[in-house]
Amino acid sequence: MAGRTRRDEQVHATREALLEAAERLFAEHGVHAVANRQISEAAGQGNNAAVSYHFGTKIDLVRAISRRHAEVIEVNRVRMLEAIGGSVDLRDWVACAVRPVTEHVAALGTPSWYGRFIAQVTADPALRAVTSEEFAAASPSMQKLQEGLNRCVAELPPEVHAERAAMTRHLITQMVAERERALADGEPTSRASWREAANGLIDAVVALWQAPVTRED
Repeated sequence: MAGRTRRDEQVHATREALLEAAERLFAEHGVHAVANRQISEAAGQGNNAAVSYHFGTKIDLVRAISRRHAEVIEVNRVRMLEAIGGSVDLRDWVACAVRPVTEHVAALGTPSWYGRFIAQVTADPALRAVTSEEFAAASPSMQKLQEGLNRCVAELPPEVHAERAAMTRHLITQMVAERERALADGEPTSRASWREAANGLIDAVVALWQAPVTRED
C-alpha cells in the first residue's frame, strides 16, 4: 500500500509539472507552436513521451488544463450567485461573469499564465470548442448566470443578445490576458489591483449590454 501511495504521488507530481509547463508554453507561444518534447523538457521530464503517456493527445492536454481552472472558477461563481440571489440588477449578474475569473487569476499570483492560455486557445475554433465543452461540464452555474442576465436584458432582440454575449466573452478574455501579460512583464497597468480591474471591466460590460440598438429601416 505504501509503495502504491508513493507511486501515486509521483504520478500526480509528474502530471502537475506537465500541466504547469504546458500552460506556460501554450500561453507564451501558442498551442500549435509547442511540441510535446518541449513540454516534457520544461517539466523536467527526461522521457519525451511523458505528455502522451499521461494525457494522450495535445487536445487532451488542453482539456485537462482548462478543467483544472474551470473547477476553481465554478466554486467562485457559485458563491457569488448565492450572494446575489434573485437580483434584478444587471451589474450583479455581470459581476458574476467577471469576478470569478479575475479572483482566480489574482489568487494564482504573478506570474500566471491562465489568462493568456485561454486567449490563445479561444482564438482557434477547434480548441475553443474543447475549452467550451470543459467549461460547460465543470460549470453548471453558468445556466443560472445566463438566466439571470437574460431577465435583465429581456428587451434585446435574440440576434443582438447573442452578439453582445460574444462581445462579453471576448472582452473578459482579452482584458484578463492583457493585464496578466503586463504584470508578468513588469509593465504598468491601468488599475492597481485585480479587484479594481474587475470594476472597470464590469462597468464596460454593463454599458455594452445597455447600449442602444441601431435599427436599419
